[in-house]
Amino acid sequence: MILALDHVQVAIPAGGEDAARAFYETLLGMTEVEKPVALAVRGGCWFSAGSAVLHLGVEEPFAPARKAHPAFLVTELDALLDSLTGAGHDCVRADGEIPGLLRFHTFDPFGNRIEFQQA
Repeated sequence: MILALDHVQVAIPAGGEDAARAFYETLLGMTEVEKPVALAVRGGCWFSAGSAVLHLGVEEPFAPARKAHPAFLVTELDALLDSLTGAGHDCVRADGEIPGLLRFHTFDPFGNRIEFQQA
């Protein structure tokens, strides 16, 4: 029986780890989690924040996920929106589509869709 969601994996291209760290760790404030030694040789990197765990795995050939996406719950949606747009990321607001939920989406440095939500 399913108890919870352990993590979400998103693909990145080979050599994308530094760009991933700049986006997920520096810009979004997630913490990098050390990968087990047996998995570290595959490349990629793992991040967490609160109960959210995101694994970025190298996939070749790489194709960004333009529709499928993780959705992160946040406390300061407008501040995050300002931070991302200030760093040059295009963000699309989608408020009002789901009652009681404010949200927007953007794309990581690799073109993967990422959504942020606040109740």
